Amino acid sequence: MKVRQDAWTDENDLLLAETVLRHVREGSTQLNAFEEVGDKLNRTSAACGFRWNAVVRHRYEKALQLAKKQRKQRQRMLGKEQGGKKKLLYSPPAPSMDEMTFLSQNAETDVQPSSEMSVAAPVATQTNTEQLNLEMVISYLQNLDSSNFQVDILKSENERLKRENAEMRKTKQELQAKIEKLEQNTVTIQEDYETLMKIMNRARKLVLFEEEERPASTFKMDRNGNLEKVAE
Repeated sequence: MKVRQDAWTDENDLLLAETVLRHVREGSTQLNAFEEVGDKLNRTSAACGFRWNAVVRHRYEKALQLAKKQRKQRQRMLGKEQGGKKKLLYSPPAPSMDEMTFLSQNAETDVQPSSEMSVAAPVATQTNTEQLNLEMVISYLQNLDSSNFQVDILKSENERLKRENAEMRKTKQELQAKIEKLEQNTVTIQEDYETLMKIMNRARKLVLFEEEERPASTFKMDRNGNLEKVAE
């Protein structure tokens, strides 16, 4: 009996999500997924279903929609081979020996196998074998289709990244050309500035040289105390 009542961990939620998405993607039911997770975590399928619908599902809504699309693609590929019925991916484990003993002790009557059942047993075994082989083929085709679908997604993502990379390279080249042009303009401005400074220094030296070469003026004072320049 499943009596586990402790809190759910992140690992439990991840296991629940992965199992449900796998069942949906491969054409099974969510209830079958809850039974598988319940047996792994020693919880009831009802507890797993409540946890999925109340907490976990909204985190994986996009993944769930993608899984449903993959399931539709498989169904279109297989056509009517499956008869429109969902295939259960998980079968609950058989009861243990103790459980079988308990059930046999509490049974009101024991059912003995009839001769008709004995005769039909080989036929049933053969039918189960054929069904098993068919299910193996269907499972292989589904996995192959899933792989092709994932390859297409990866190819599309690769093409998108290539386009983005090409655009980034083009932008980089344009920016590099602008930087080189700005650097060239900076060099030109620096050269013009240095040339202008040389011209100004030469002009200043010429002015000082002319002032030094110019003779000093001579002044004299008249009787009234006024200065007047003496003619050279």
